[in-house]
Amino acid sequence: MIVHGLFPTPVGCFKLDTDFTTTELDFIKNLETRPNQFNTTSQDTYLFDRPELSKIYNFCNESLQEYFQSIYSPTHDVSPYVTQSWSNYTSNGQSHHLHNHRSSFISGVLYIQAIKDTDRIYFYKSGYEQIGVKTDNFNLYNSENWWLGVETGLLLLFPSSLTHSVSVVETADTRISISFNTFLKGYIGEESTLTGLRL
Repeated sequence: MIVHGLFPTPVGCFKLDTDFTTTELDFIKNLETRPNQFNTTSQDTYLFDRPELSKIYNFCNESLQEYFQSIYSPTHDVSPYVTQSWSNYTSNGQSHHLHNHRSSFISGVLYIQAIKDTDRIYFYKSGYEQIGVKTDNFNLYNSENWWLGVETGLLLLFPSSLTHSVSVVETADTRISISFNTFLKGYIGEESTLTGLRL
């Protein structure tokens, strides 16, 4: 049998090839925070505007452009740009609730502090499933959710509509990440199909 995986959801993985600097880590770890549902997040939601994080922003933005060009291959002059960016702190016993990112096209998560062997992000299939068939042999086609292991320096990019969550942290170290949203600028759609839009 040949199986064709039609219309897959693209989750891009990029790895930072250098360590975070002391200045970057001190800045991120000392930001003022506010409560989220099951963890905390930075009060500042425009972190990539801060000069202390310029190198991190450059890495994320270059990866974003590569992901967009590779996945969407646009005909017209259009590109994504970062809108909001913030940090997340998930300590022992905490988690990150099930959610997706509204008012955004592509979303990203860069892991500042994560343990490779234990930290994960969970993604969930959306849409109505008319028939539920029980299985003990899960794969990418019959699963309702799927997890990816994460580590320090890993950047994930994915469509903002993709629902995701973070499991409970069971170690003493706080899992720290920077998340960001994006939108498009340029021309999308096509005039001849009455979908043209300049952003």
